[in-house]
Amino acid sequence: MTENGSGRRNGFAALPAALVALSLVFSSCQPRPSLVKPPLGDSGALYIYLQTFPQDAGRLSFRLEGISAVRQGGGTVPLTLHVKDLSGREMKRERLLASGDMPPGQYEGFTLQLKSATLMGEEGETALKPVEDSPRVPMPFAVAGKKATVLALRFLYAESVREGFRFAPSFTGAVPGKIPIGTIGLVTGRRENAVTMFDKNTGQVIGVIPTGASPAGIVVDPASRKAYVALQGEDAVEAVDLLEAAVIDRQRLTAGDNPQELALTPDGKTLLSANNGSNTVSIIDSASLIERKRLQVGAGPQSILIDRNGRKAYVFSAIANSISVIDIAAEAVAATVATESGPVRGQFNRAGSRLYVLHRDSPFLTVVDPLTLSTVRRINVGAGGAALKVDQRTDLVYLAKRFTGEIDVFDPFSFLPVDFLQGAGEVSYMTIDGDGNRLLSVLPESGRLRILQLVGKGTAAEIDVGEDPYQAAVMGEK
Repeated sequence: MTENGSGRRNGFAALPAALVALSLVFSSCQPRPSLVKPPLGDSGALYIYLQTFPQDAGRLSFRLEGISAVRQGGGTVPLTLHVKDLSGREMKRERLLASGDMPPGQYEGFTLQLKSATLMGEEGETALKPVEDSPRVPMPFAVAGKKATVLALRFLYAESVREGFRFAPSFTGAVPGKIPIGTIGLVTGRRENAVTMFDKNTGQVIGVIPTGASPAGIVVDPASRKAYVALQGEDAVEAVDLLEAAVIDRQRLTAGDNPQELALTPDGKTLLSANNGSNTVSIIDSASLIERKRLQVGAGPQSILIDRNGRKAYVFSAIANSISVIDIAAEAVAATVATESGPVRGQFNRAGSRLYVLHRDSPFLTVVDPLTLSTVRRINVGAGGAALKVDQRTDLVYLAKRFTGEIDVFDPFSFLPVDFLQGAGEVSYMTIDGDGNRLLSVLPESGRLRILQLVGKGTAAEIDVGEDPYQAAVMGEK
C-alpha cells in the first residue's frame, strides 16, 4: 500500500548518471558547513513563533515586508523575517515568523512593515485598508545576554479586522512554559548555532539553546537529564542541562577534529565522538567531558553505533569504506571490516543479531553478522543512501535516499519494500519516538523537522527549526 495511493514509482529506478557522478564527487570529502553567523557571544537572540491561525481567519491574507523589535526607552532592532505571506488558509501549523541577534535588555514589543492585506468574499478578494503605516504590537519581553528568548504569538482576527475593511494586525504572546522532561525533543542547527527544543507530543517549539559553532551530532541521557552536542566548527563537545535549557560544560578536542556525530553507552558514563577531520574516535568521560583516549579509525568517520549492552561500538567510515569495531571496555579497535562504497550509518535489528549498513555510494544495503563480522546478505535498495532507522517494535526498516523525497519501508525477512512515506523533502536523518510510536525526519533543505505517526502514517507535526538542521534526538528514543 502507499500513503496517498498514487504517485509511487515502479521499483527502484536508477538515479540519473549525472546525479550519481555528483554524489561520488561530494562523497570524497566532508567540508565543514559554512556559517551564516558567528556564535552568539555576549548578545542575546530572539525567535518569534506564530501559532496556527484561528478558524475565523480563513478568508484573510496579508503580506509583511519587515518586523522590528522596539527597545524600552526608544530605538528599534530589525529582525530577519522568515515568513512574509500569511494566509488563514495555510497557517495550519506553528511557523518561525522572525528571528535575530539582539542587544540584551527590555523591549516593549514590535513594529510591522505591512505590505498589503485582503479578505476573500463572495465576489472575490477585497483589499483592506491598513489603520497605520507601521502597526505597533505592544508585547513586553526581555532578552538576556548569551541566551535565546522564544515568543509564541497568537493572531487575533476579531481585533485585527475592523468595520469589515480596516486592518490593524493584533497579536497576543508569551514565553512558552516548561514541559515534562520526558516530552522533550531536540534538533541541532549547524548554521543556526543553536539547538531547538520542542514538545515531541504537540510539535510546539519551547526554547532555543545557543551553542558554539556548527552543532551537528546530538545524544540525550535521560538519567542525567543532559544532552551532548558535537561542535563541528569549534572542535569541541558541549553538555546541555535539559531542565535549565542551557549549556553547562564544554570540552575542546584537538584542532582539526571536526567532530561529526556522538554515541553514548547505555550506562551514560562514556561518550564517543566520530572526528571526521582527523579520522579518529574520542573516548570521553561524560561526567567531566575529559577525553580518556583517542583511537585511529578509517578515513571519513561519519557515525557511531553502540550495541545494546554497551560493549562494542561500530564506526562507519565513508572514505575508507570500512567499519571499525571498538572494544569499549578495552578502549581499543578490535577489528576493521571492509564494506561497500561509502558506509554512512548502521542499525541493529530488534534481536541485535543483524547489523544493517547503509551506503551513500553503493546501491547495496548490507546485512552483517555482528558476531562473525561477515556479510550475510546484500540487498539492492538503490544508490544515494542518506538515513536509516529500524523500528524496535516491528523490525521494519525505514530507509531514505537523496534526491527522492521518500522514505521506503522494508520487511525485515523478505527485504521487499512493503510501503513508503512521503518525506516532504530530502531526509538526512531519522529517529523514532518509542513513547508515541512516531518517526522523526530531519529536512535540511527546508529547515524543518517532520513527525509522522507510524500507525496510520499521518503527519503529527512539522516544526520550523532554523537553517541547516542536522540531527534530532528525543526522550524515549528507540
